[in-house]
Amino acid sequence: MISNQILQNTIDGLKGISGVDFIVLDTDGNEVAETTKEDFDYGTEVVEFVKSPADSQEFSKYLFFKIYDDQAPEYVLVVVGSGDNSYLVGKMVAFQMQGLMVAYKERFDKDNFIKNLLLDNLLLVDIYSRSQKLHIPMEAKRTVMIVEPIEGKESGLNEAVRACFPANGKDFVTAVDENSVVIVKEIVGNDSKADIEKTASMIKNHLEKEGISRVHVAYGNIVNELKEVSRSYKEAKMAMDVGKIFFEERCVIAYSELGIGRLIYQLPIPLCKMFINEIFGGRNPDDFDEETITTIHKFFENSLNVSETSRQLFIHRNTLVYRLDKLQKSTGLDLRVFEDAITFKIALMVVKYMKYMESFNY
Repeated sequence: MISNQILQNTIDGLKGISGVDFIVLDTDGNEVAETTKEDFDYGTEVVEFVKSPADSQEFSKYLFFKIYDDQAPEYVLVVVGSGDNSYLVGKMVAFQMQGLMVAYKERFDKDNFIKNLLLDNLLLVDIYSRSQKLHIPMEAKRTVMIVEPIEGKESGLNEAVRACFPANGKDFVTAVDENSVVIVKEIVGNDSKADIEKTASMIKNHLEKEGISRVHVAYGNIVNELKEVSRSYKEAKMAMDVGKIFFEERCVIAYSELGIGRLIYQLPIPLCKMFINEIFGGRNPDDFDEETITTIHKFFENSLNVSETSRQLFIHRNTLVYRLDKLQKSTGLDLRVFEDAITFKIALMVVKYMKYMESFNY
C-alpha cells in the first residue's frame, strides 16, 4: 500500500533523528527498505516472528517490531542494536510507521471511493455508507474539474495537480485514465463561477512553475449532493471533448458554455455527412477562398451587422454586399437572413466536428 520509496524516505529521516539503523521487511522476510548495508540473514526468524503472537522480539543484536494493517502484520521493523534505548526508539518508529499506514490506507480508500463514484459504479446505499465511514459529507456544493495536457502525456501531472490541494482538505484529486487528472472541488464562495475560475487559474499557474504550461481545464455543472458527482464528471468530460473542437483557443471551458456545440458532438457521422451534402451540394466549405471564409467569420462575429463588418474588414459596404450575394448564389443561403445564417453557422460547426472525428479514424 505504501511505496518502498516512501518507506525508505521515512526511515532515512528517522535515522537522521535517532542515529539508529533500521530495516523494513515484508511478512515473507524480504527486504523493502534499509538504512544499513550490513547483511541481514534472519529471514526465517522474521517469518516465525510474524506467525507468533508477540508484537516485538529481540534476536541476536536486532529488535523486531510488527507493523499492522487492520490487525494483521503488514511489515516487520528491524532495529539494529539492542538495549533499552534501542527498544524505546523501535517502539516510537513502529508507532510512526503504523500512523503512516493508517494515513495512506485512508487516502487509498478515499481515492478508490471517489474513482468509483465518478464512474457511477456505486449503488446509492454504498455511497451513503462509505461516505459516512470516510467522513465525506453527502451534502455540499461540488463540481468536477478535469485537467489534461494539450499535447501528449505529461509525467508528474497527477502529483503536480495534487500539490495544489491540501491533503486533508475537502477537495479530492484522482485519475481515472493515464491522460488526465480529475478534481472533485467543493465550492465555498458565494460566486460559484468565480470560485471555479480562480481554482483553474491557480492550477495553471502552479503547473507552469512545474514546467507543464499547455493544459486544458474543463468543468461540469455544480451539484449539491455527493451522489450527483458522476453527472458533473460526465459534463466535464463532454466539455473537454467539445472544447477541443469548437473552443480550441480557450484553456478553460465550462459545460454551461458549450451551447449548440454539445448537441452537434452527439450527432452520428453519417447524419452529419448527409446534412453537409444537402447544404453545400457536395462541396466542402474548405473550398471557399480565404477572403470568403474571413468575411463569413467576421460577419458572424458582428451579429450579421453589415456596416460594422465592412468597417472592420476595411472594405466598402457594397463590396461586402457583393461578397454575400456571391455566397448566396453558390450555396443558396443568404447570411443576412437569420434562419439562413443559423443554418450556415451550424453547417460550419458540423464540418469542424467531422474533421476532428476523422482525425481519430472514426
